[in-house]
Amino acid sequence: MDISQQTQLGQICGSKLLFRDRYQILQILGRGGFGITFLAKDAVLPGNPFCVIKQLCPKVTSHKNWEHICKRFEKEAKTLSQLGHHFQIPMLLDYFEVNTEFYLVQEYVGGLTLAREIQQTASKSETAVKRFLGELLPVLQYLHKNHVIHRDIKPHNLLRCQDDGRLVLIDFGAVKEELVCASETLTDKTANTNFVGTIGFAPPEQFCLRPVYASDIYAVGVTCLYLLTGKQPLEFEQNKATGGISWQQEVSISEYFAQILDKMLKISLEERYKSVDDVMWALGMESYLPTLSDCLSTQRLGDKTRRNEKASQEYLSPAARKATAIREWKTKVKSRKTF
Repeated sequence: MDISQQTQLGQICGSKLLFRDRYQILQILGRGGFGITFLAKDAVLPGNPFCVIKQLCPKVTSHKNWEHICKRFEKEAKTLSQLGHHFQIPMLLDYFEVNTEFYLVQEYVGGLTLAREIQQTASKSETAVKRFLGELLPVLQYLHKNHVIHRDIKPHNLLRCQDDGRLVLIDFGAVKEELVCASETLTDKTANTNFVGTIGFAPPEQFCLRPVYASDIYAVGVTCLYLLTGKQPLEFEQNKATGGISWQQEVSISEYFAQILDKMLKISLEERYKSVDDVMWALGMESYLPTLSDCLSTQRLGDKTRRNEKASQEYLSPAARKATAIREWKTKVKSRKTF
């Protein structure tokens, strides 16, 4: 039997029957290991607006931990509710528990996922991908400042709203993971071995069940590769030396952007960007590169030029100060390499 037919929502899907005397279940939007997502209509509110109902089914092994699971679900649902105040995150409208199953009711955002968009329009240019990062990174920055790791960033969870064109981040793994942890860590012998994320988009530390903020940055980097090439991460060759994705020959992008993307995709947490702020700073510095290049002249200065430089040291423009700092840093690096 189809798993959807084993649930109450699946059984009334497509009929006139209302769930909780309020929601008419129209169709299944998606399904996974943690439950099923349905498109529904709110029969109570004026205009009968669409909404999304996510049914989460944690594995409960005893009645002993049920109360704790309920508390964890409520806590995480409230976190999701607070995050929904951001215009690029669907608003949480309601949450409840029915017959040992948990439900989230969220705002419905109509539009195409980036995965569907790429399937229809082919790959994107470097400029378009940078524009995408300009839209997504502030949302990710907002999540991390609220101590939430998304855990499942990928083209299928990024939606382009058909009404206003905004990019919307959907399908949070936080609530799902909390429910799994609550249901399993309270048992005596069962270890928490459930992975939340998507193979190919999740970095190694996430498979070890130790995701950090930089894990989301890695997933964003893989998503950029998908947008640039139209290829899924598992379609790329593996770099045998690093264990990472061998992507450099697959794209035609500027050297500076390639360096940023390379650092986002580092397997080692020590080498990867630690925060979204770091990525945004690196992207923002690109506009200063022509100015900095002009300032980083290696020509020998004449006596007159030296005197003029000395006289002008009382004031230096921001670009000149930056150039001086970079020049000094390069000198130090070269001196270290000589030893």
